[in-house]
Amino acid sequence: MISLDFNFNILTRDLSHYLENQVKVGLFGSGVGLSLVLGFSAAYTCYYLISVAKKPQLVSGGKKFYHFLKEQCPVVSETYYPTFWCWESRIQTLLRPFVTAKPGVVYRNELIKAADGGQISVDWFDNDDSLAFPDPATRPTVLLLPGLTGTSRESYILHMVQQSRDLGYRMMLANYLGRKGRETCLKGVIVFSAGWDVFECSASLEKPLDRFLFNSYLTSCLQASVHRHRPVLEQCYDIDHVMKAKTIREFDERFTSIMFGYPTNDDYYRDASPVHKLESVQVPMLCLNAADDVFSPSHAIPVEAVKQNPHLALLITCHGGHIGFLEGLWPRQSTYMDRVFKQYAKAVIEQGGGLNDLSL
Repeated sequence: MISLDFNFNILTRDLSHYLENQVKVGLFGSGVGLSLVLGFSAAYTCYYLISVAKKPQLVSGGKKFYHFLKEQCPVVSETYYPTFWCWESRIQTLLRPFVTAKPGVVYRNELIKAADGGQISVDWFDNDDSLAFPDPATRPTVLLLPGLTGTSRESYILHMVQQSRDLGYRMMLANYLGRKGRETCLKGVIVFSAGWDVFECSASLEKPLDRFLFNSYLTSCLQASVHRHRPVLEQCYDIDHVMKAKTIREFDERFTSIMFGYPTNDDYYRDASPVHKLESVQVPMLCLNAADDVFSPSHAIPVEAVKQNPHLALLITCHGGHIGFLEGLWPRQSTYMDRVFKQYAKAVIEQGGGLNDLSL
């Protein structure tokens, strides 16, 4: 028996392709004929599809990486059809955690003591039932690094764990990754909704509506993390001042930049902006961004910088929000982002030989 979710997705895509290829109606064209055949909702869907559904833009610094993605990850060439009733970026961002299902995942936690006395918490999904890779010694490992305030229990993380489980891989989740260059054991990297320029991200999130919807909430999450460790932290920092911060920028000025020893918050933001490190990337890295992501405004997406490094590729959709990319009429299961992740992970791990010598 095919699930209802699957039927909805198939229906949406079939209708999308029909309207796109057979019914040539402009954004302001008449919908009367469509109404007679498909009903009012189909006519509305037609307007929606033609106005927002477009193929993503794929940019790469080298032809070899570009052709590898085209051949091994066909999703990069597909038209992305955002869910018609929540295609707007803020709604996609806000609804993703509530609309998508949370797959059941049981982790094995490991605490690693660092040389400076700190500790790193790692959640493992061992996938001991893997049929494709039954031997743990040869089972591929996917490392996931959640974003700001993220944990291994986030909806988007659980979906990627599920995708990796289907492929037979094990998962490792942590909030720390050392910088090793070519000596790293990583075969490939994929990044979702990166905030490329922290200055631009902060400015975008400080606009009135985005400050209300996102900035204040994330600031309170960061403050909650500080509060949990207040007895220790208040010995070194003015925690009362930190707890009065109203924005992420104020929180970073009063706590984060000071904790990491930066002379000013601007120095911290400059160092924390990935856009300044792209030329140093030496591992094949695919980056997915939505042009309407308020966390990472489109004018700050480093298209030209990506073109200068053969190890980089950038996939840009017109819509999708921040860690959204919902698709289908009722997007409970896989999203566009999940499909990009699954195809890229499989391609890198099982067809990775095609990524050798990308600079040639």
